[in-house]
Amino acid sequence: MNQEWDSKTYTTDFSYVHQYGGDVMNLIDFAKARSVLDLGCGNGALTAKFAEKGLQVTGMDASETMLAVARQAYPDIHFVQGDASDFSLPEPVDVIFSNAVFHWIDKTKQPAMMKCVYRALNPGGQLVLEMGGCGDNQSIHGALRDAFAKRGYTYIRPQYFPTVGEYAPLLEQAGFKVVYAVLFDRPTELKGENGLENWIRMFVLSAFDVMSESERDAIIDEVVASLREKLYRDGKWMADYVRLRMKAVKA
Repeated sequence: MNQEWDSKTYTTDFSYVHQYGGDVMNLIDFAKARSVLDLGCGNGALTAKFAEKGLQVTGMDASETMLAVARQAYPDIHFVQGDASDFSLPEPVDVIFSNAVFHWIDKTKQPAMMKCVYRALNPGGQLVLEMGGCGDNQSIHGALRDAFAKRGYTYIRPQYFPTVGEYAPLLEQAGFKVVYAVLFDRPTELKGENGLENWIRMFVLSAFDVMSESERDAIIDEVVASLREKLYRDGKWMADYVRLRMKAVKA
C-alpha cells in the first residue's frame, strides 16, 4: 500500500469506513465459512465481528501503526503484518474479506494481489470486497487537480478506482467466478465543520509531497472554499463516494 496512516484520527474521525463495511459482510455465506482472512484489517473493528461469530480469523495489514491499535483493542485475535500484493498463509482459508482497501493497491500490482488471494483460499472459497469505484469523490479530486494545475503541478491521485467492467475480468483472469458486482453512489458524511479539510489531509496527503507546506495549506483552503456550495449541506460535509462491491468464488 502507498499510504501512511494517522491511526488515532482514522479511528475517531473516520469510523464510517468500518461501519459501512459491516453491510459488506452480508454477502458472505457463513454456512460455508469456518476461517476468514480480513485483508487490510486496519484497526481490527471488522475483524472482531468475525471473531464474534465464532470463526477462526486473522487480520492482515501493511501498517504496523494500525496493527498496534488492533492488537491493543482485540488482544485475543491474531493480527499479522503483510503486503496485500505479496503474501501467503500457513493454511488456506474459506473467506477473504476486504473493505476499503483494494483501491490503495497500485493498479500495476492488482494482478499479483489477486493471485495471492486465489492461492490463499480453499476450493470454493469466497472473496468478498468493497473498494472505491469509478467516479469516487470525483468532485474533490477534480478540485484538487485544478488547484494543482493552477500552480504548475500535476495532481496524481493516490488511489485506483475501477469500473465493474475493468475489475471483474481481473478476478476472472486469476481463476475466480464473479457472482456479484455492483457500482453505486454512496454520499458520505464527513465528521465536523472541518470534515473536508480533514479528509484531504488523511486520504490524499501523499499527493502534496512535491510542494511546500504553505502551498499545501493554500491548496486545501482553496479546494474547501470551492466545494462548500456543492458538498456542504445542512451544516454537514457530504463527500461524493462511489463504491464497487463484489463477490467471487474460487472455482
